[in-house]
Amino acid sequence: MSRLSGKNMHFTLGDTKLKANKVTLSITDNSGVNKTGGVPDGYVDGDVEASGEIELTTAQFNLLSKVARNSGSWRGMPDFDAMFYGKIDRDELKVEAFGCRIKVSDILDIDSAGGSAMLHKVPYTVTSPEFVKINGVPYLRPDETEDLVY
Repeated sequence: MSRLSGKNMHFTLGDTKLKANKVTLSITDNSGVNKTGGVPDGYVDGDVEASGEIELTTAQFNLLSKVARNSGSWRGMPDFDAMFYGKIDRDELKVEAFGCRIKVSDILDIDSAGGSAMLHKVPYTVTSPEFVKINGVPYLRPDETEDLVY
């Protein structure tokens, strides 16, 4: 039976469909244990953040470069909603990250020995209160975002 792998995942950044060599998305949730007299007594909500990195070949990076050109600059690019989706047999995964703000870090990583395609790293952070949805389920509770506009 086939299982879902990175080869089955598709990725879109806004309206731009990209083929990434590698994509990561990590959530940091700083919720913690409440203690009374040093003994656990419930929990407290903490702040959250999410970020990741996209590794693109030069051909795919150039597609993103067109978006930057149309926006007037790399830093002028609008925030994007990103979707990562894969389905095979019975396995399916859909992760959405909202209001992704990209940066560019490793523009060049050249190895004169060759043997592999040059990769460009594009880190991003999630900036929207809509935050992240996993298989259509929001990570945050509705009461955490009800007064925020998105």
